[in-house]
Amino acid sequence: MRRLNTAVGLALTAVMLFPVYWMVNVSFTRDQDMRKSPPYWFPVHGTLDGYRAVLERQLPYLGVSLVVGLGTVVLTLLVAAPAAYSLAKLRPRGGGVLSFVLLIAQMIPGIIMAMGFYAIFLTTGVLNTVPGLIVADSTLAVPFAVLILTTFMSGIPEELLQAARVDGAGVTRTFVSIVLPVSRNSIITVSLFAFLWAWSDFVFASTLDQGGARQPITLGIYHYIGNNNQEWNAIMATAVVASIPATVLLIVAQRYVAAGVTAGAVKD
Repeated sequence: MRRLNTAVGLALTAVMLFPVYWMVNVSFTRDQDMRKSPPYWFPVHGTLDGYRAVLERQLPYLGVSLVVGLGTVVLTLLVAAPAAYSLAKLRPRGGGVLSFVLLIAQMIPGIIMAMGFYAIFLTTGVLNTVPGLIVADSTLAVPFAVLILTTFMSGIPEELLQAARVDGAGVTRTFVSIVLPVSRNSIITVSLFAFLWAWSDFVFASTLDQGGARQPITLGIYHYIGNNNQEWNAIMATAVVASIPATVLLIVAQRYVAAGVTAGAVKD
């Protein structure tokens, strides 16, 4: 039975990963070989032309996405971490209502928020700018981050905070020196999701930065398909390169995502 379950699991994994394999295969395939019937399952006559095209045309888009992703992470943590600490440990009035509002905010479709941001950004003059995209992408990440961090911080033993108060630490010092280090795993988790949301965003980018001089990689791929719909190896090479940062982050951070937030914080 175990072998059957393993075989089924491997088969399902292969089916789900096949589009990724085909993307990599096509990125190394010559244009003339794509018209073969049946197609090559491996790049028999491999070429790097697609990746050369990425280096020549897509690097600016990748750089913008990196800036937007990192900026979204920073802004999300600056807003969400103190808010979560307040909800989890300071327990202000209306905290339960605020948590419910944050939960409702996650149910609002992105396109509705994008249209609202368009009117605001047009008035304030931040339309088609990188800071505008960072603010917009953060609105998706902040509610999720506050809810996750609140849950993690609620589990921090009160003994740690009481010990800090006995040593003379105030609210801010306790937050910076005790709560944030102990919440490392949850911070890495929300940072990862915030970066991935910003990196893969298309709705906000296409609505708020369509005519900007600096556009993210999602728009770069979109325009590239429209302008070069015959150069599939270059299109797939762009997709492969755009997937690398997210893949690396997922591999590096996966052990932190599932780790316990207070593991080892209190000794018996």
